[in-house]
Amino acid sequence: MTGPLVPFREIVLKVHSRCDLACDHCYVYEHADQSWRTRPKTISDDAISWTARRLAEHAATHALSSLSVILHGGEPLLAGPARLRRVCEELGSAMHGIAELDLRIHTNGVQLSPRYLDLFDEFGVKVGISLDGDRTANDRHRRFANGRTSHPQVLKAVELLQRERYRHLNLGLLCTVDIHNDPIAVYEALAELEPPLVDFLLPHATWDAPPPRPDGSPTAYADWLLAIFDRWTEQGRPVPVRIFSSVLSSLSGGPSLTESLGLAPTDLVVVETDGQLEQVDSLKSAYEGAAATGFDVFTNSFDEVAAHPGVRARQLGLAGVSDTCRSCPVVRSCGGGLYTHRYRSGTAFDNPSVYCADLKALVEGIEERTAAATGSPAVSGPRELLAAQQDLTRTLLAVLNEDLGGRGGESWDRAWELAARAEGTAAGAAGLDGVLAHPFSRGWLLDALEGVRDGRPDVGRAAERLASSVAAAAVLAGLDLPVPVDYRDGRLFLPTLGAVRIGGPGDRGTALVRATGDGFAVRREGPGEHPELRVVRDAADNPHWQPVRRVEAAGVPAFVLDDLDPYRDCFGAPVAPRLGRAEADAWGARLAAAWALLEEAVPEQAAEAAATLTTLTPLAADGAAVGRHGYGALGIGAANDARELALALLGGFRRAKLRALAEVTDLYASDGSWDHWLPWREESVPFSRLLAETFERVGLGLFAPQFLQGVPQALDMIEKAAEPTVDGKRLLAGVRKEISGTHGTSGGNGRKPVLGQEQHVPNWETVD
Repeated sequence: MTGPLVPFREIVLKVHSRCDLACDHCYVYEHADQSWRTRPKTISDDAISWTARRLAEHAATHALSSLSVILHGGEPLLAGPARLRRVCEELGSAMHGIAELDLRIHTNGVQLSPRYLDLFDEFGVKVGISLDGDRTANDRHRRFANGRTSHPQVLKAVELLQRERYRHLNLGLLCTVDIHNDPIAVYEALAELEPPLVDFLLPHATWDAPPPRPDGSPTAYADWLLAIFDRWTEQGRPVPVRIFSSVLSSLSGGPSLTESLGLAPTDLVVVETDGQLEQVDSLKSAYEGAAATGFDVFTNSFDEVAAHPGVRARQLGLAGVSDTCRSCPVVRSCGGGLYTHRYRSGTAFDNPSVYCADLKALVEGIEERTAAATGSPAVSGPRELLAAQQDLTRTLLAVLNEDLGGRGGESWDRAWELAARAEGTAAGAAGLDGVLAHPFSRGWLLDALEGVRDGRPDVGRAAERLASSVAAAAVLAGLDLPVPVDYRDGRLFLPTLGAVRIGGPGDRGTALVRATGDGFAVRREGPGEHPELRVVRDAADNPHWQPVRRVEAAGVPAFVLDDLDPYRDCFGAPVAPRLGRAEADAWGARLAAAWALLEEAVPEQAAEAAATLTTLTPLAADGAAVGRHGYGALGIGAANDARELALALLGGFRRAKLRALAEVTDLYASDGSWDHWLPWREESVPFSRLLAETFERVGLGLFAPQFLQGVPQALDMIEKAAEPTVDGKRLLAGVRKEISGTHGTSGGNGRKPVLGQEQHVPNWETVD
């Protein structure tokens, strides 16, 4: 098996191999593997020492920042306080100075007492307790060998952990599902104890020894869990429930939060009481020797175990699940289920989980119940998307200031302080919002952040742009707030306003900018006398002043025509130089002709574009481009043909919108894990490209129906794919709604399409 070695980050250390309970669902004693019978009851001194040595060796080899060790059994408390102290001391000493040690213990709670908890407090050992719910549920399996209940003792253990002195050690409760029990009674009994976490575990089973299904329902376990999910949701989710949190995370594009779900590679190894190194313990449910590796801590390193074929098989992610699972739309969330639960004689683990139908029903049930509430508002409409984009820009600015950590120098600190002063007034805050909302603000923030994190910060350039943004905001708001701004090559640029010439080529320095009634005044600082230059914002006859212009053409929204901003060269395509007056007028006239076509054929899309696009930057070549900027900008070439320009505008707008959505919410996850066929290009592509091209073609197809060829098939592929998140599916629903009224001869609004079948298809590659 290929691929890099995945280091272990979690070690299960068996400190005692026997138990004081006789749970009839225990995989250690009641299932296929009976190797416990030959193990020593208690871990030896040598096994402890060698485990500690191997642990430190592994952490140092892989430069791990932390490692978790779970003390386990049998029942680990049967090892006694002295043995447990020895384990904690040896592990802590070996790991000192190498990596942080996260110690945990999983116990049935029967033996738990202050004596143990004082020991655990000394070494920071967190405690998880097994409890299957109320007394009726718990007594179904968790009894002593003589049949006596263990429930009162376990409740005492939980109550002990809830004391103020020990509360910080409480990991929560683990509950094994039994569908014979009342799910609500089980959940409420656990929730009443107010644990920091509840973990519901499916009972270990395989295709050879399937789980009980009294009524024959293939989704009995999902139904049981969903009943709890509904009550949990009704109560406002009073305690975290790991299985539900994991599904919700993966549905939104996040990681799985448990080994039993998701595609993350396993990073766990087991050390038995005799020092044998084994795979995940649940494999004992499959067959005798299923967990064995043939290695031990005395002669083998953890790396040798990590290279074992059985371990590697559980680190393959998507490639490690069955063909059935790979083609299932919920595989990102369920991950094919727990590896053990896939076992069947003859095909080994190359099967879906024995709980396959349950897992699918659980994921889909949670998605159905939560999609509307968990989705990002940005997918709801253009106003929400613009707000999310503005929040993102503001967040990036705050992160940049934090990352600089006082290393921004005097210019940055001064600009940041002036920004805070501007924000102290309603007019100043609105002005700064307006400047930061300019799409090219995103470019300088991203450049500055990358520079800081790559160890090559251009603090001067970042401080210059922040100061010029504050100055522009003060001018827009009419604030009495003089702002020093650095200039280069004799030119000072104010975002959204324009560029003023205050010196000759090569001149650099600082100038003071202050607002005036109809514009601003600027004066160079430094030795000597420097006259103040006054600028009227709307003046077109000032030889020192180049204003940022707006498109001035009848019937066209007043887009900013930005051919000045230093950060406009972000489209991956050459930008045009500053347009002359006649060139700008001709450009606007061509835009007006194209815009009229869009308003006639696709009025809804034209209206949304008018509300969200703010800035057009002329490109040196034809076409449209989206690049490294915030939402609202589009690079547009000066195509002479109105139809070509309309297509470019519409296609560019669709690309810009999808990119903006992807910046503020996860539309898909695990991109590149599957290949998808493009119906219109006969090419295999990752999901991101399938979505991007389909989204763009839908918009163009409402304008010119030939672009809808292959779109229904593509939408079906997207809907059945595993990659879309909750928000991705919401977007898909919106796209289907867009084309729901279209046919081969309609523009989507009952209007005649503008373009005929002869119109060429533009280049679909999005410029990043």
